[in-house]
Amino acid sequence: MAVSELTNTKSPRVKAAKRLAKRAFRERDRAFLAEGPQAVREALASPDVVTELFATADAEARHGDIVEAARRAGVPVFGASGEVMAELAQTVTPQGLLAVCRFVHVPLAEAVRPGAGLVAVLTHVRDPGNAGTVLRTADAAGAGAVVFTDASVDPYNGKCVRASAGSLFHLPVVTGAPVASAVAHLKDAGLRVLAADGAGEGTLDDVDLSGPVAWLFGNEAWGLPKDVLELADEVVRVPIYGRAESLNLATAAAVCLYASARAQRAARC
Repeated sequence: MAVSELTNTKSPRVKAAKRLAKRAFRERDRAFLAEGPQAVREALASPDVVTELFATADAEARHGDIVEAARRAGVPVFGASGEVMAELAQTVTPQGLLAVCRFVHVPLAEAVRPGAGLVAVLTHVRDPGNAGTVLRTADAAGAGAVVFTDASVDPYNGKCVRASAGSLFHLPVVTGAPVASAVAHLKDAGLRVLAADGAGEGTLDDVDLSGPVAWLFGNEAWGLPKDVLELADEVVRVPIYGRAESLNLATAAAVCLYASARAQRAARC
């Protein structure tokens, strides 16, 4: 059984959680929302991240293992009526589980150390769905860290958290890093910094990706600004073999990250 059931959408506990949909409150409370069974399960796998769990009766019946894991971890579990969950959730069809989580990002110096092999850097990325998808792809490709520069979307945005499908809790994430200092740190750590941009003279087919690499990914509409391109060791474009004008950000990032992962694995064999 849950600790108690919440039915009043105006209750202080519900209002405190709901306000985390806004970045200002997330930053003030250093907390964010993880919605849905996949995100909640992965959040619970990280010690001391989840501080509260809201669950509808239907969700508790379907995902009893997740709710029980929360209880074993000492996380307060609150039953939530359908109305309360609809108030808290940021999706059209809530799945009935929502966790309040502590911030999980780490300093750049902790996330990227000498010996790092693959890092994704998001600079001027504004769409949270794209950002979350790149984070998920970086995790799948075996990247050691993902860096969100100070010009990019908040990784704790609800859409970004959902799009990451739990990967936010799997690898070191850095937030708010000035791009110039981030690139300098990456180079000091021994990574070659490549900018993925359609303006690149060389293509992904031409560049040696067998060594440690950090990829810079830019804005969905206009790519990377000139000053950021100038920070990179090389500007690389993804070759287009067909008639498509370009690839969207998340797809281009997937191609680049997996190309690096494959080259690095081949070099180790």
